[in-house]
Amino acid sequence: MHDTIRLTAAQAMMRWLSIQMTDDGERFIEGVWAIFGHGNVAGIGEALHGIGAALPTWRGQNEQTMAHAAIAYAKTMRRRKAMAVTSSIGPGATNMVTAAALAHVNRLPVLLIPGDVFANRRPDPVLQQIEDFDDGTVSANDCFRPVSRYFDRIARPEHLLTALPRAMRVLTDPANCGPVTLAFCQDVQAETFDYPVTFFEQKTWRIPRAQPDPTEIAEVAEMFARASRPVIVSGGGVLYSGAEAALAAFAQAHNVPVVETQAGKGGLAAGHPMNLGSPGVTGSDCANEACEGADLVVGIGTRFQDFTTASWSLFGQPERRLVSINLHPYDAHKHLAVPLLADARLAIEALSAALGGLRFDGDAGPSKARWLEAVGGVTAAPPPDANALPTDAQVIGAVQRVATPETVVMCAAGTMPGALQVLWQAAPGGYHMEYGYSCMGYEVAGAMGIKIAAPQKEVVCFVGDGSYMMANSELATAVMRRIPFTVVLTDNRGYGCINRLQIECGGAEFNNMYKDSLVEEQPEIDFVAHARSMGAHAVKADGIPSLEAEIVAARGRPVPTVIVIDTDAVPGLGVGGAWWDVAVPQAGGPERLEAARERYNANALRQRTFN
Repeated sequence: MHDTIRLTAAQAMMRWLSIQMTDDGERFIEGVWAIFGHGNVAGIGEALHGIGAALPTWRGQNEQTMAHAAIAYAKTMRRRKAMAVTSSIGPGATNMVTAAALAHVNRLPVLLIPGDVFANRRPDPVLQQIEDFDDGTVSANDCFRPVSRYFDRIARPEHLLTALPRAMRVLTDPANCGPVTLAFCQDVQAETFDYPVTFFEQKTWRIPRAQPDPTEIAEVAEMFARASRPVIVSGGGVLYSGAEAALAAFAQAHNVPVVETQAGKGGLAAGHPMNLGSPGVTGSDCANEACEGADLVVGIGTRFQDFTTASWSLFGQPERRLVSINLHPYDAHKHLAVPLLADARLAIEALSAALGGLRFDGDAGPSKARWLEAVGGVTAAPPPDANALPTDAQVIGAVQRVATPETVVMCAAGTMPGALQVLWQAAPGGYHMEYGYSCMGYEVAGAMGIKIAAPQKEVVCFVGDGSYMMANSELATAVMRRIPFTVVLTDNRGYGCINRLQIECGGAEFNNMYKDSLVEEQPEIDFVAHARSMGAHAVKADGIPSLEAEIVAARGRPVPTVIVIDTDAVPGLGVGGAWWDVAVPQAGGPERLEAARERYNANALRQRTFN
């Protein structure tokens, strides 16, 4: 008879999670973010208290932002470590659905453990229970199904024996990596079971590297041999594979230009001669020029999102061929691409060996130099006697001038993601953008998650007033835990980014800026006072020189610093960019809408979604 140990299901879950290790000898699940309610306080809460430092508990202010912090932690750790997040049932659980979607889109591991209804159904309906009139098995947690890579409901204590290993398999699988949801019935959390002692033996999860198939390598090498103007689109998979050095060597050896997606930015140093910056909607002129002329487009670890491809109007050469180096067939076969299913680093190395001494003609240096000159122009500090408010580009320039090799800039939504992608000159590993889901409210919590993962880094969070208003409460958590980072809060008094898009699409300025919201009294929000009320160090910068000085002064403080600066919402960047497919009404409207429709129709003719 096997030896057993009697534990509650919640105790068994936490004990098991605490001994799942990486091949570096550390816990894979570094800790559990928790807000307790009636659906998890008695079971999971007691178990987390009992296990103590073996699986630390982190208290947050909102379930969604706790999960954002956990996701940012996993992204910073290159998916080699993760965190769990637990909530009660009802709104605590559904608050995490947005975060689950964010992790799903970005292929990032997070373990979500929402409390669930009573499996025994005796007290039904319990507080906050959603009742389906036609299906007695449904709860609010079924909302997680479409945004989870793996979903399970723990309705008996022994379910953990299969559910937990399945969860870890997904969290550590490079191809299927993403959010896992284990909906944990609240009565089951407190029920005991005699678990096998062997279930709690320490286990090491090694993240495998998929070897490239020689036939696929040969096919792609032959495509390179027939090409004359190849370009590489470097995505987040390059970073997760640790393929940065291999990519740099490949690009240099074969003289192939590289463009970087939002997720891949920082894989190559901005100063690398083959790095042309970002492609597409938020692309540099030199990158888009290379992409438009390419006859072979090789994506490495990218989803080919519409911003990257300018809604598939960018790679327009009639003879263009598409290759996708990726771990999952779903991504590798998109848009009839020739797939190369493999780990990015191993694929790059094998492909370089297959190409031998093949080297392409062309010199992107002059084009890149012209681009950097344009960037310098829009990011330069305004003249001392300028009366106008600074632009977003000038704010970026201020941070760039005082940045160090240890600076990581991050953002998620609004104007700054596109502006940073096209303008920021990233040091290796110095860029963190959540732009798969572009979730407003990720910024402050995400900055905290980055700093937890990389305490040696200077984390600078760019956030607009709109995103800050959506989710800022984790500032209090960062103050409480003494997790310092710097927030650059650009106040343009509304949703300036989407207001510009509204105008571009022929619409009237409506409901985005406070001034256009059909209200007599516009809010006068004191963001400095607000941040100070949560314990952060907060100041108002009266211009670009002041902003630069305050960023430097923030270094070394034990708590977050919030620097507020008023900006001009009207001008765009004035450089770079390409078309983005945002549908324009096909009928009606004034002359401005007719003009926008003509522009839309002209650009739509350039779209090419298949080879």
